Amino acid sequence: MTKQEAAERWVGEFNAVPARMLEVLRSADMESWREATMPCVGDTVYYYPANDCGEITHIDFEDEQAEYTINIADEKVIATADNIEVERYSAFPAWGTMWSFGDPCDDHWMEELDGVQVMSNHGFRVYEHDEFGYFFGIDGAGYNFYEHHWLPLYDARGLEWHEQERVLLHVNEPVFGGMGGMT
Repeated sequence: MTKQEAAERWVGEFNAVPARMLEVLRSADMESWREATMPCVGDTVYYYPANDCGEITHIDFEDEQAEYTINIADEKVIATADNIEVERYSAFPAWGTMWSFGDPCDDHWMEELDGVQVMSNHGFRVYEHDEFGYFFGIDGAGYNFYEHHWLPLYDARGLEWHEQERVLLHVNEPVFGGMGGMT
């Protein structure tokens, strides 16, 4: 199985949900929902101390709380998540379908490991519901989702359900040197 086929099989196991349905459920019970998407390099953010917008150019995860380098009018400032807000075009992703994982191992990766940050870094918007867990969607359209989202996520998730590429070596001489010496 190729990596593409493995990724397609993995994504095929996700639970697909119409984004509109989640929007309606969210509007009926706003307190149970929150957007969990983490800020990423390239995001436009509003930086409260300067009352201005800028772009995240670097993230330092070494401390307990991430620090974001933001370029505002050719000046770099360091911020934390407490004093920035990512600017989004809408409350939900542009693509009309959202997903939740179909496997508890993926849910564990999302909840207990660095899944939310990894998915955010790969262009997913992530939402959490108090009772139903995580949902995620792609804020884009008109390009190859596998190339830009699913395959990089498959790699970042550490999955290796595909056959590794085999390298064929071409040898100019026989390995055993022929039948010489045997009579």
